Amino acid sequence: MSDDKLSKYKAKRDFKLTKEPSGAGKLNASNRMRFVIQKHDATRLHYDLRLELDGVFKSWAVTKGPSLDPHDKRLAVEVEDHPLDYGDFEGTIPKGQYGGGTVMLWDRGHWEPEGKKTPQQALEDGDFKFTLEGQRLHGSFVLVRMKHDRNGEKRTNWLLIKHQDGDAVDSHGDAILEDATSVASGRTMDIIASGKGRKPRPFMVAGDAVAADAVWDSNHGLAAEERKAKAPKRISKTSVKEPTSTMPDFVHPQLCESLKRPPSANNWIHEIKFDGYRIQARVVDGEVTLKTRKGLDWTAKYPAIAKSFAALPDTVIDGEICALDEHGAPDFAALQAALSEEKTDDLVYFAFDLLFEGDKDWRDSKLVDRKARLQSILSDSGGDDPRLRYVDHFETGGDAVLKSACKLSLEGIISKQADVPYRSGRTKTWVKSKCRAGHEVVIGGWSTTGGNFRSLLVGVNRGDSFIYVGRVGTGYSAAKVATLLPKLKEIESKTSPFTGVGAPKREPGVVWVKPELVAEIEFEGWTADGKVRQAAFKGLREDKPASEVEAEKPAEPETTELPEPQKDRKTSSRRSSAKINVMGVMISNPDKPLWPDANDGKPATKRDLAEYLEAVGLWIIDHIKGRPCSIIRAPDGIGGEQFFQRHAMMGTSNLLELVTVFGDRKPYLQIDRIEGLAAVAQVAAVELHPWNCEPGQPEVAGRLVFDLDPGPDVPFSTVVEAAKEMRDRLDALGLVSFCKTTGGKGLHVVTPLEVAKRSKLTWPEAKAFAHDVCLQMARDAPDRYLVKMAKKLRNGRIFLDYLRNDRMATAVAPLSPRARPGATVSMPLTWSQVKLDLDPMRFTIRTVPALLKKTKAWEDYCEGQRSLERAIKLLAKSNKAAA
Repeated sequence: MSDDKLSKYKAKRDFKLTKEPSGAGKLNASNRMRFVIQKHDATRLHYDLRLELDGVFKSWAVTKGPSLDPHDKRLAVEVEDHPLDYGDFEGTIPKGQYGGGTVMLWDRGHWEPEGKKTPQQALEDGDFKFTLEGQRLHGSFVLVRMKHDRNGEKRTNWLLIKHQDGDAVDSHGDAILEDATSVASGRTMDIIASGKGRKPRPFMVAGDAVAADAVWDSNHGLAAEERKAKAPKRISKTSVKEPTSTMPDFVHPQLCESLKRPPSANNWIHEIKFDGYRIQARVVDGEVTLKTRKGLDWTAKYPAIAKSFAALPDTVIDGEICALDEHGAPDFAALQAALSEEKTDDLVYFAFDLLFEGDKDWRDSKLVDRKARLQSILSDSGGDDPRLRYVDHFETGGDAVLKSACKLSLEGIISKQADVPYRSGRTKTWVKSKCRAGHEVVIGGWSTTGGNFRSLLVGVNRGDSFIYVGRVGTGYSAAKVATLLPKLKEIESKTSPFTGVGAPKREPGVVWVKPELVAEIEFEGWTADGKVRQAAFKGLREDKPASEVEAEKPAEPETTELPEPQKDRKTSSRRSSAKINVMGVMISNPDKPLWPDANDGKPATKRDLAEYLEAVGLWIIDHIKGRPCSIIRAPDGIGGEQFFQRHAMMGTSNLLELVTVFGDRKPYLQIDRIEGLAAVAQVAAVELHPWNCEPGQPEVAGRLVFDLDPGPDVPFSTVVEAAKEMRDRLDALGLVSFCKTTGGKGLHVVTPLEVAKRSKLTWPEAKAFAHDVCLQMARDAPDRYLVKMAKKLRNGRIFLDYLRNDRMATAVAPLSPRARPGATVSMPLTWSQVKLDLDPMRFTIRTVPALLKKTKAWEDYCEGQRSLERAIKLLAKSNKAAA
């Protein structure tokens, strides 16, 4: 087959005259594909890129040479396939022969394809993405086929472009070409042309037995050349010296397939899935290198972990670096914060596989044997180091392990076949099953409100399309936004990257970006149209390429009670108070009691509060959005200290709007979206007290609230009668009223107001009207009502509180819980429910969500808006007639 592919190559050369290889040499197969770049001074100086594929080198002549700047697009002319032994060729092609001139081995190493397509499919489609790991070139590149041939020639032209990653540069991307010596011989072009100097060391030699990933003895081949490449910054317990190990500089990691359910066969073992960064540790003579899954050197980011590894013998170990929360569980957000603040001393490395130990290659050994040896190495080298931990595994059924992981609020599990070797790339012998719908997405844009960052627009790859999967609107602290925005602005784009059905259209406040940044999110599942529901941002994943991000579904473990696995003595589990996710907000200490009971003998917890606000959120939000909202917080429950908060404080969630009102320089809180309710639940806000203004217009009255507050000896049936009397009086003035419980012993009568565009009605006028209505009612029945606040006057009477109707006054929101025994709620009612046997204590955070589904209370609230100006005039006439 390769002979057919080399027919063009052979037809262009006379091997009696040129020293170029004929392709007759035989090579043993390698499980890693090789590449070379040869600097070629022919009619015109250029660089030949050659990628091993299907037994030959696919080849392109890059006219100006490769660049590390993603803005540079280098013309790459496709040329004939070359034989694999051409990867060792360095010398001079005689003049008159095809390609006559000097050839230097400028770079060589290994490559791997990116994305789900095979290399052959990608080449056929003209969009070929790949990663290079050479001595000079590293990271992700793409070859994009151009539509038209150059000058009518029968050659296919491509563009070679560097992807934006950790190996890219912002400018002077061709500076890499200043390295003017051979990676195989150290010679310059002039010395090669003269035929002098050292011969090139072989990269691949016909007839040689090539190791599993093309690593040979310490004096020949790729291993020797990689050691002599420019070394990244390393941390050593001794002085730096030339390594003598045959261990490779980097092994491409084994990756997982995704399964909805873990395998149940007996030959599988199961490990906890860690929520961190995959890192490969290499130790040689006490020198430590820590590399990401893409081979980026991150040693300098983790100096404490590197120092711990320096005590180990020569090894290559696969594992994950994590930050642990207060319960000892992995916390990705804490890991991001540690990296951002360069405070990584408390991070932990979880080691789960051994690849090399000195000269011994463990990759062909069984997984259980590799892990047993790894455990011994860690134990023998000081097993009490808290930064290095061995990952134990479980041999019980996969569903049992997954269920236990989910109960501990962990990410999921990794299942691995116990008796298989380690193989680079994505395999079916390692699979992952997740507890929750959280994974990576690619950022395609962001939105702003009032110039402030609001949310990310994200997508996933599906075939050749970049599919929009929704917005991520929660999980952003001020520090996260400060770190994220500059990176987004660097990759701004004029056009949307999203393709396919459902792609969002540009709207005010949306900024598109190139789909290059990968974000880790957590969300509550997929909607029917394929969008993420209630997604929260956890952080950026700089260790994963955007091209690999595809949609995944969470696992669904069986509900049967199964035993929990034994715990690693060094890995503490989450307690019952581990964080939970409600509407994309992580609720800490969810089992903390806020109410001693909810009229059912059971305490009502922080979890109960958050889930209640989620259940009623769509209803309540329409009555609080656009209005400054004060909250009553009870961090230690209603029996502890409570405090009233109206202004923003340090650490206020960005789910809450901050609004400035006239006369107060400090911004007020405002809850404009349902997720904001979870944010206030997180800070134990047990009551919500919005202004009664028109939404978005704090200087304009939007409703009036009449608070019927009975004295201690007034039966509730009398309050019910008072509410109906207030309704009738307002009806006579042309106003429509609605009723709700206060969550205590009283009732609220609420009337929505129609706000005319040219209305000049002021808050003092609205307050005066409310006062006059109450005063008239009290004068007509002074033995039942009063309008003065003094409690000593309330015995046997109801205080008609009109003071809720002032510019900065508040009233408890409909459906807001109350900081009172029984976890009661301010429940909206129909007037038919306002009857003498009404029991306000039956409306609690436990009972209301179900009751709300059965009631039509307040459905026509907006239709009840009426003019207050007209009512003021009618009241004046009524008072005049009475006088």
